Amino acid sequence: MHEGYMFLGFLGHEYLPLGYAALTVLILIIFGKIATSNLALVPTGIQNFFEVVLETVLNFMAELMGEKNARKFFPMIATFSLFIFTANLMGVFPGMASATANLNITVACALIVFFTVHISGVREHGFKYLKHFMGPVLWLAPLMFVIEIIGHLARPVSHSLRLFGNIMGEDTLLIILAGMVPFLLPIPIMAFMVFTSLVQTFVFVLLAILYVQGAVEHAH
Repeated sequence: MHEGYMFLGFLGHEYLPLGYAALTVLILIIFGKIATSNLALVPTGIQNFFEVVLETVLNFMAELMGEKNARKFFPMIATFSLFIFTANLMGVFPGMASATANLNITVACALIVFFTVHISGVREHGFKYLKHFMGPVLWLAPLMFVIEIIGHLARPVSHSLRLFGNIMGEDTLLIILAGMVPFLLPIPIMAFMVFTSLVQTFVFVLLAILYVQGAVEHAH
C-alpha cells in the first residue's frame, strides 16, 4: 500500500482519494465553525487568520474582475482556495497524502470551473455568448469557432493535470526521500512543499478567475 496513505488505509486503495477529500472538507468545516463562533474560548487568532485570508482572496478577485463579479463568484473561488491549499498540505504530514495528488479529485474541481464558466456566460449574455467563440473577424468566424471550442474543451484537461502532476510529484519525492533518509533530508523538502502548495493553489484559482472573467465580460 502507498506509504502516504496509511492514515486512512482501512478505506481500501480505490476509496483513499475520496477519504482524504472528505477529511479535508471535515477539517475546513471544523475550523470554519471555530472561526465563526462567538464563544469566548475561541482564539481570536484563528478568526483573524480566516478573515485575512478571505479578504485577501476577495481583494485579489476585485482587482481582476471588478467588485460586482468578485462578490458574485467569491464563494466558489474562496472554497477552492481553502480546499485545494488544505488538501495540498495533507501530503506534508507523515502517513497522510494529498487528495489533489489524485486525478479524479483535480478533474472534479476543473469540471466545476468549466461548467460554472459557461453557465455564467450564457446567463450573462444569452445567445450572444456565442460571440466569444467567433473572433473579431467575421469571415474567420467558422474557423475561430472550431479553434475556440477545442481550446475551451482542453481547459479542464490542463487545469486538472497541472495541479495533479505537481502535487503527485511532490508527494512521491517526499516518500522516496523519507525512505532513504528518514530524519534530516525530508525536512527542507517538507518546508518547500508548503510553499509549492500555496503556489499551486494560486495558479489553479487564478486560472479559474480568468476563465470566469472571460465568460462574463462583454465581447468586443
